Amino acid sequence: MASNEWSRAQLRPDSQTGPVSDPRRGSATYTVPVAQFRTAQADTVIAPSLLAADFARLAEAADAVEGSVDWLHVDVMDNHFVPNLTLGPPIVKSLKAATDIPLDCHLMIEDPKRWAPGYAELGAYNVTFHAEAADDPVRLAKDLRAAGSKAGLAIDRDTPVEDYLEILPAFDTLLIMTIKAGFGGQKFMPELLAKVRTARAHADSGHLELRIEVDGGIADDTIAAAAEAGADAFVAGTAVYGAADPADAARRLRARADAARSSG
Repeated sequence: MASNEWSRAQLRPDSQTGPVSDPRRGSATYTVPVAQFRTAQADTVIAPSLLAADFARLAEAADAVEGSVDWLHVDVMDNHFVPNLTLGPPIVKSLKAATDIPLDCHLMIEDPKRWAPGYAELGAYNVTFHAEAADDPVRLAKDLRAAGSKAGLAIDRDTPVEDYLEILPAFDTLLIMTIKAGFGGQKFMPELLAKVRTARAHADSGHLELRIEVDGGIADDTIAAAAEAGADAFVAGTAVYGAADPADAARRLRARADAARSSG
């Protein structure tokens, strides 16, 4: 876990709170707000990644899945935190004007405390930043909610989820990478589902209404395993936008996830 400075969260009047201990500060405890916005966890969320779409036709890509998906996943990369450069604020602004599908912005960037609130102000529904890049993730979560979005925390492939379990009450979404962040089209890594199981067990034991989102290699043959592990939101790029009928591909993914979740 990065050497972060944690701040004592300023509580909102409509927040529930709970004590959080920081292992780097001995027995000291801090209070963090339970995320203000909640979603119905019984519902499966399908979030196709625009990283796999034609960047010259993003509005058309959104139209192609209208009515079949819940979120549009927007991968923001800065060529510093990850070795790739993709979309940014102007594209998010244009997408917001072009579609009614909620935008799920995944920021793979350095210095998220500087940039993340701007995506919320542009109208993103959910803004997720990487734990590895954040000095004070709890404070940033509060700033995102104040700017009008949900707050998400992302955990990359090599980051232990255990290091962040105690601050999850401050977040609406936990995004667990099932590949190494930075490029689409990578092969799903099933061993990373252990993080999903750990996070889901922790959320359930603490009665947290937490979305657990998985990102990386999600397709017809992998989504059921992710759902059985405890994920309820699924980012799929090539599996949707590489299909002849993206809307049908998204519906098929939802059916497989729903079946796996109901059997679990």
